[in-house]
Parts: sequence; structure tokens; C-alpha cells
Amino acid sequence: MGKRLTRGLGPVLCVGIFSILLAGFAAPAETEQEVARFRVLREKMVREQIAEPPDYRDPVKDEKVLSAMRAVPRHRFVRASDVSAAYGDHPLPIGHGQTISQPYVVALMTEMLQTEPAHRILEVGTGSGYQAAILSVLVDHVYSVEIIEPLGNEAGDRLKRLGYENVEVKIGDGYFGWEANAPFDRIIVTCAATLVPPPLLRQLKPGGRMCIPVGGHYAVQYLTMVEKSEGGTITMKKTIPVRFVPLVRP
Repeated sequence: MGKRLTRGLGPVLCVGIFSILLAGFAAPAETEQEVARFRVLREKMVREQIAEPPDYRDPVKDEKVLSAMRAVPRHRFVRASDVSAAYGDHPLPIGHGQTISQPYVVALMTEMLQTEPAHRILEVGTGSGYQAAILSVLVDHVYSVEIIEPLGNEAGDRLKRLGYENVEVKIGDGYFGWEANAPFDRIIVTCAATLVPPPLLRQLKPGGRMCIPVGGHYAVQYLTMVEKSEGGTITMKKTIPVRFVPLVRP
């Protein structure tokens, strides 16, 4: 499930021709010139939007995160009609009322997780698979849950086709996490919940971290960092105001 960042709530954070299309998204075939051009666009995106943002946003400094953002071809995770806008400083629709987040938000949430290579991560809200692809470059394994079946199936196929073999996608209600593969070192939720789902708290390892937007669909939401101590104590800290699509339930 995608996410959307808007401007206007105080400090709210709010190209190529392809001959083959699959599920409305850009197909893998590219010329050498296209590959080079998209690489330049990614470098520009990271430099001007993420590492050195031009406005009130704090820069993302973790070089591992910046490298992942440079490496993953964002244009492969948007609809073919939106490829020319794939590296813009804004979210994009991916169908079914969902969006792919603004690149800065993807980088920021990834940095907030403080990942380590051996980590196993749960993602709630696969969307088009872009956030999972970024995480897969950084950690051992990513488990991603998507409730909208067409999105989840397409994202799973797309990730495998692009070589992100350490991502596993299942269709289901992300509110309940993925019990069979718990506990997780890190959890990232890419849709807004009115409260932190208790099943996710249980599935977070002691010493683990969860990044989740919390708030109502028509209210200010806050990107919230949840930490579980080694003894199991839960602490939550609100950070920046954001606006995400809501956590979809059956």
C-alpha cells in the first residue's frame, strides 16, 4: 500500500519510452542510453531532494541509505505513464487508491530504522514494492504484507523480476503482521494507523524499532518511532507531521 506526503500542514513533508508494458508499469527492457539517463536522474534526486534538500527538511545523512536510493531504479516501480515523473519530489499514484511515497520520505523512514545487514524486516503495505527494494539492499530479508491482492501480486512479481530475491510478499491484513516469520528486528508501516497495532508490537524483537505514521485519515498524522527495550518496555516518540493513505482493513 503506497503513501503520500503533502505540503501545507506546517512542516509537513509532504524519461523514456518503453515498448513493452506489464500491469501498467514500465517493463524491464531498456537501452544503454536509458540506463545511463536514469542513473543521472537518481543521482540528482539523492543530491537535491534527500542529501541536500532545499527547504525545511532535515537532510538524510546515512550513506548506506543514500547508496540504496541511488541504486534502486524508482522508475521501475511506477506506472508507465508516470515514468517521466518518477524522480520528482512528490508521491505518485500506483492504482487502487494507493501511492508510492515521495523519495525523501522513503529515505527518511529507512534512515530512522537504523538497519543492520543481518536484520529481518517486516513491511506493512507493499504498494508497488519500492520501499521493500530499498530495504532489501540493506538487510538480510524483507517480509512485506499487502492487503490489496492485485498490488501485492504485481509487486511480488516485479521484485523477483528485478532481482530482489530476499523480499517475500504475501497478501493479507498487515494489522496482524506476519506471525509465522516473527519476531522482526525492524518493522516499517507505510500507511497510517489510528493506533499502533498490538500484534506488531508483539512481533517486534526486544531491542527492535518500528517506524509508523499514526493518526486519522483526515487529521494530522505523525511519523512515530516505536522502540522496544531488551526488557520489553515500549516507548513511542512522535517526530514529523505527515499524511499517508490509511491502513486498509478487510
